[in-house]
Amino acid sequence: MTRLSVNLNKIAVLRNSRGGAEPDMLRAARTCLDAGAHGLTLHPRPDARHARADDVIALAALAGERGVELNLEGNPFAAPRPGYPGFIALCRKARPAQATLVPDDDGQITSDHGFDFERDRDRLAPLVAELRDLGCRVSLFADAGSAVESAAETGADRIEIYTGPFADAHAAGDAAAALAACADTARRARAAGLGVNAGHDLSQSNLRDFLAAVPGIEEVSIGHALISEALYDGLSTTVGRYLALL
Repeated sequence: MTRLSVNLNKIAVLRNSRGGAEPDMLRAARTCLDAGAHGLTLHPRPDARHARADDVIALAALAGERGVELNLEGNPFAAPRPGYPGFIALCRKARPAQATLVPDDDGQITSDHGFDFERDRDRLAPLVAELRDLGCRVSLFADAGSAVESAAETGADRIEIYTGPFADAHAAGDAAAALAACADTARRARAAGLGVNAGHDLSQSNLRDFLAAVPGIEEVSIGHALISEALYDGLSTTVGRYLALL
């Protein structure tokens, strides 16, 4: 069964827009876990515009208490700065079950591309080794059609297929080519010894079609759509609907 990790960044965006502590990240996380979610995801960025370093530590503690996985996402090459010690340093403190490396720049609104593995392989390899030494499973953000064989050479455990282009094609009514590219990427990744996750713009409207065309996905991390849908239907109900789809 594909596992659901709920990305809580949008809860932090809403909290930060007003200041203070509401909505409460831990309450939201507990609600998702009580509804059956298998894990939690955070993607703290250096400018702290949503999830912050203290959120990472708090959710790591909750994940440990509840016996679920924390998936921590971030750019390992982003420089430390006040309030953000750097991705590897955060992983050293939080010891997430999974570290997902993403090549986003500081100014990006959201992640919108994977690594160029042929170019970045040698830079990624020592970071992957360091994270694995911390006990983290390491996943690398990957475009459909990318050189996942080179991703395997970094020593990573998994890739996460960037599903934004699929979601756009699905919304436009013609996702066949995007699905074929994702399925081929997943097949080649598994042949290279990698597990396969998926994420970005997955939603209740497209998740079933994606999983039917790309079997064997181990985990999906879903945040923006899930939180948006929960505004209408409630957080617990929305998590339950995703679990039914999976």
